Amino acid sequence: MTTATLLRTPARSRRRRRYALVLVGTLVVAAIAAVVGLTTGSFQASLGQVASALTGEGDGRTSVVVVGLRVPRILAALAIGAALGMAGAVFQTLARNPLASPDIVGFSAGSATGALVGLTLLAPAASPAAGAWIGGLLTVVVVMAIARSVGVSRERTILAGIALSTLLSAANDYLLTRAPLEIARNATQWLHGSLAATSLDDVALLLSSIGILSFVLIVVYRDFRTLELGDDTAVALGVRTGRIRLVLVVVAALLTGTATAVAGPIGFIALAAPQLARRTMGTSGIPLVGSAVTGAAVLLVADVIAQRALAPLQIPVGLLTAVAGGAYLFWIVSRRRR
Repeated sequence: MTTATLLRTPARSRRRRRYALVLVGTLVVAAIAAVVGLTTGSFQASLGQVASALTGEGDGRTSVVVVGLRVPRILAALAIGAALGMAGAVFQTLARNPLASPDIVGFSAGSATGALVGLTLLAPAASPAAGAWIGGLLTVVVVMAIARSVGVSRERTILAGIALSTLLSAANDYLLTRAPLEIARNATQWLHGSLAATSLDDVALLLSSIGILSFVLIVVYRDFRTLELGDDTAVALGVRTGRIRLVLVVVAALLTGTATAVAGPIGFIALAAPQLARRTMGTSGIPLVGSAVTGAAVLLVADVIAQRALAPLQIPVGLLTAVAGGAYLFWIVSRRRR
């Protein structure tokens, strides 16, 4: 064993310990936020009452509030945060840019447009899930086509996504002006990003969709990590970079579309969770599992704050994360200037 290997081994062990400790700490934060979300609010419940409701032994009112309202909302926040965290990790790894996320590249706006077309023009009473998926995938096709037409590069892809996002946002506003008043009011609330109306059916949709897409990521995980070494190195190691990139972008777009379908477009999570995970966990690249756990914890904490900060008035969590996202972007700009 060489001296270099002996020196690398303790450093690698320290990184692994740091990764594990931060991961456990993040899970603890999420657990604390879940307990606060279950026990506090306009209806106060003790831990004993919550436990009884979860086991089916609580009284009717406690069961309705805890099991029917709060549990689905908490599970949806965790699942959506994890989906957005993974989507952001994929985009930022492929683009090698901390600003590459579904929010910036336009996929969130495309998913919102697809859902709005369904809500306002086709089937107002139907679920927006199919429209969100179709809108996200069409946005992927358009962004990639624009980028290829001017020469493929990471910078051009991001700029094409930003331009398309602006156009889609204008289209979303136009769809709202043409919709009947009641539908437009519901769609506007949905566009702000809210977990208030989530149900166990929504949670089932999230878990099944995210489970399938996560399995695809597991299958291509080794090639995904190889891409971090650069395209030339990946090709030399036998990775079909074009095919793997396409699979990863489609999976990330579907993760974004799934999250958008249930809660509307929620910004900041996909942008910041991967970078927060990388910096706190001390990894060289962006950790996929760490990004998912960080995104889940951040969104759950943000939703609890949105519910309790101005109680009994509830702030849509998308508005709160948008404010945090703006502050985060200012921080990145100021840090890069220094």
